[in-house]
Amino acid sequence: MSINLQKGQRVDLTKGNKGLSKIMVGLGWDPVEQPRGGGLLNALFGGGKAPEIDCDASVLMLNEQGRLVSNKNLIYFGNLKSGCGSVKHAGDNLTGGGDGDDEEIFVELNKVPSDIHKLFFVVNIYDCIRRKQDFGMINNAFIRLVNLDNKQELIRYNLTNSYSGKTALMVGEIYRDGAEWKFVAVGEGTNDASLGEIVKRF
Repeated sequence: MSINLQKGQRVDLTKGNKGLSKIMVGLGWDPVEQPRGGGLLNALFGGGKAPEIDCDASVLMLNEQGRLVSNKNLIYFGNLKSGCGSVKHAGDNLTGGGDGDDEEIFVELNKVPSDIHKLFFVVNIYDCIRRKQDFGMINNAFIRLVNLDNKQELIRYNLTNSYSGKTALMVGEIYRDGAEWKFVAVGEGTNDASLGEIVKRF
């Protein structure tokens, strides 16, 4: 049975799920529908159509001090697989259209190197400054974790806060706790304009 989390809440992943290793981390979002207006311009340019917003999900594989020690430990649309093979990105979704997960990241916890203590999941809006886009234009953002062995959803965190004016989201974190793995719902918005700016935090 899936656990619905609130911001800041922590939950055990492996302790209550014996043998859990292969998981899918799904991230999703929907563009906000624009209000329909009358007139010729709206008829010509599609008033009410949601704008295409290219959100990108990424994972930072961090050491015990929370540092990103190598760009090879940054998994995103430009680097779809970690060097160790424990984290794989399924690829970029350019519009956020459609139901369900918009981007999927696959993790094998048993393969994560011992010097990696945190898998930090972020979402940013590509080219947000030029396109004048922010997360106030996004609805229904979520992260969910699925056990790939039985396809059961373990955890879901719906980001219900207002992120208007924010251009990046620190979504959640899978982290080591002794021999076990846990998940924390982070849900913090930032004004980082690119993935490169996010990386500078780590």
